[in-house]
Amino acid sequence: MSPVLTATDTMRAARLAGPGRVVLEEVKLPEPGPGQVRIRLEGCGVCASNLTPWGGAEWMRYPTDPGALGHEGWGTVDAVGEGVEGLAEGQRVAALSYAAYAEYDLADASAVVPLPSALDGQPFPGEPLGCAMNIFRRSGISAGQTVAIVGVGFLGALLTRLAKDAGARVVAISRRPFSLEVARGMGADERVPMDDHWKIIERVKELTGGAFCDRVIEAVGKQWPLDLAGELTRERGRLVVAGYHQDGPRQVNMQLWNWRGIDVINAHERDPRVYVDGIRAAVDAVASGRLDPSPLYTHTFPLDRLGDALDATRDRPDGFLKALITMA
Repeated sequence: MSPVLTATDTMRAARLAGPGRVVLEEVKLPEPGPGQVRIRLEGCGVCASNLTPWGGAEWMRYPTDPGALGHEGWGTVDAVGEGVEGLAEGQRVAALSYAAYAEYDLADASAVVPLPSALDGQPFPGEPLGCAMNIFRRSGISAGQTVAIVGVGFLGALLTRLAKDAGARVVAISRRPFSLEVARGMGADERVPMDDHWKIIERVKELTGGAFCDRVIEAVGKQWPLDLAGELTRERGRLVVAGYHQDGPRQVNMQLWNWRGIDVINAHERDPRVYVDGIRAAVDAVASGRLDPSPLYTHTFPLDRLGDALDATRDRPDGFLKALITMA
């Protein structure tokens, strides 16, 4: 006979039951093992990488584990496993964890970053903020350069601000008028509608006196923006792939890339230590006031409306940039 669980033994967690279908379940509260902490989550950001599982990729298996796909969580440590040092119950943190569409999640202590009091009361989806810091670092942006950001979503908006703060001239290219207004607010010097391939190339050529851009960051994850990014990169410039290309192979214009001698950087990270370094850098940037992501959190949903949050992330209604799930 299974033991009876009390309210203090359980938590609410979301599962993907199938393509386009979320269920909310009461499941057993996880216990931290050696070297782990349990976090009582305040919230979790919704990542565009969730959209392929949400839509029903061939490789997906349903239902997912409780809380799965949520990896942008923040909250308060409420239990500490054996051997953990430097973290204590009641400490507010961001974490790199992988089941944060739930009221609680476990994380390795090495993947947890304390949040200073300057961030009290503020949402802090550490993983995407850290991702932006890591992409910026690998882009090698410096003062006096011209930088094109192709695609101004949450990530592109953060990179616009970081590039401008570094002293670069920033050209923001995006499909939606709303996103171009966001780019303006983040400091973009020039804004180009992402509508016609050749018109964009001619406009950027005009803006740069025919030289094109020292750095181009592709932040969409689709074939056309990648093609466009190559065209906008100057000779011996750097093309930075920040978009998440999870839907299959890509073709590239290798003749162009060869002829211009461009450097191509795949700015995605998989080493948890590098991820966490990025989160620490984001904590410093936001706490110091150098980076303010708060205007970019445009939509908030409770856990039982995760499906609506995923739909909004897919459909991008006017005024949408980033959805957060809150657990209150």
